[in-house]
Amino acid sequence: MALVPNNSLITPTPEEGRELAIMLARKTIGAIQPDENVRKTLRPAYATDADSLTAAGHVVAIEFATVAAANNYWRG
Repeated sequence: MALVPNNSLITPTPEEGRELAIMLARKTIGAIQPDENVRKTLRPAYATDADSLTAAGHVVAIEFATVAAANNYWRG
């Protein structure tokens, strides 16, 4: 499983960088818990829990910060 598509964090725009950050976060969860049925079983519990959603948002924010830094915060 490729955790970083095309082995690069470089994106043309911040919007694409944000999309990449979300994809990286999702791939991380898939790597940590590879059993799709387990993830589907757990999803209803965390999908309605504010703390779980905040934590997921934090993971995406960290991924986005990494992507942004790799792109030198999108050079002009």
